[in-house]
Amino acid sequence: MDFTDLAVQTTFWILGFILLFRIPRCKSVSGLVSRFSLSIIIPARNEEKALPILLASLREQKYSRKEVIVVVDQSEDKTMEVAEKGGVKVIQSKAIPNGWLGKPWACYQGARVAQGEILIFLDADTFIEEDGLEKIAHTYMKRDAVVTVQPYHETRQLYEQLSAFFNIIMMAAMGSFTIMRDFLKPIGLFGPCLVMRRKHYFRSGGHREVKGEVVEDLALGEKLRKKKIPISCYGGKGTISFRMYSNGMGELIDGWSKGFATGALKTYVPILLVIIAWIGGGISATRYLIQASFDISAVPISVWATAYLGYAIQIYWMLARIGNFKFCTAVLYPIPLSFFIILFVYSFVMVFIRKRVRWKGRAIYLKGGQHNIVTSHNTDSDRV
Repeated sequence: MDFTDLAVQTTFWILGFILLFRIPRCKSVSGLVSRFSLSIIIPARNEEKALPILLASLREQKYSRKEVIVVVDQSEDKTMEVAEKGGVKVIQSKAIPNGWLGKPWACYQGARVAQGEILIFLDADTFIEEDGLEKIAHTYMKRDAVVTVQPYHETRQLYEQLSAFFNIIMMAAMGSFTIMRDFLKPIGLFGPCLVMRRKHYFRSGGHREVKGEVVEDLALGEKLRKKKIPISCYGGKGTISFRMYSNGMGELIDGWSKGFATGALKTYVPILLVIIAWIGGGISATRYLIQASFDISAVPISVWATAYLGYAIQIYWMLARIGNFKFCTAVLYPIPLSFFIILFVYSFVMVFIRKRVRWKGRAIYLKGGQHNIVTSHNTDSDRV
């Protein structure tokens, strides 16, 4: 057994604790009243199943000074009917202008009609935990800049466990939860929950500035950084949750592949190198354990089994803070890790070579700086 390999392996494992060193949560302040009026803007396309859960969770919130706006983005299901029954302000999105994509356009329309001092953009598949809106608002009041929260990932079906490494890498790549967080500005925003003062939104151009971006949350975060508007990132456990890609494996593949490779290119180089080394350590721990098992040697098997178990425990420590992933997912981590690597390569091919991704029944073409959108019912020459 080569002890140099073991030393390298141990070093790579330690890097994992650097990646997700601390994940702060939103907290409410005792005695703090509903100081600001809130406008909660929800872009929704084909969300008839998820939207009622979010609207119900918002009705149960104690924060009183709020309005809820649902922007229905040319849905093909009963999203409009569900929104209208929810007792909220409903907007039917206008036709998508040339150069815009669906979500930025819906968010921008909602912001223009909002009356609140603070804008909160929520994805339709999120839901607010008890007193979660109060926690988000009070956290924002303490920061008074831009607050973005990555929801706690609720999983129910077996295939949803395959999102494990996407969650870990996404959180780590942001830069806000690493041991270097005090020296790095976040590379972007978390799209599912974004909070900012109206003046910051329109001063920065808001979603108009990222109208054609597939990964609009990262692009908007970059615009805000250039305008020196500070961003604070939080984990959503106990505040806001979501169930991502609940409509099956196809949606999960489309969702993660539509921009994950783009996000990797925006990651700080030192963090990217740490991520690559950590992933490499996880792969090598598996390889050395398999190799030792074939050699049928007790000491190497014990050593590499310990190294493998160390990775599994570390991965579960990460996952427990960002979602309700199962312990067996961490123990069998080579499976979701292999899925992550395969889908990352697929994302790279779709974004940078084929320049075409799919989302919410739309094919999005990324050629020539112009983003053409095609619905599932139209030909490639039709534009919505």
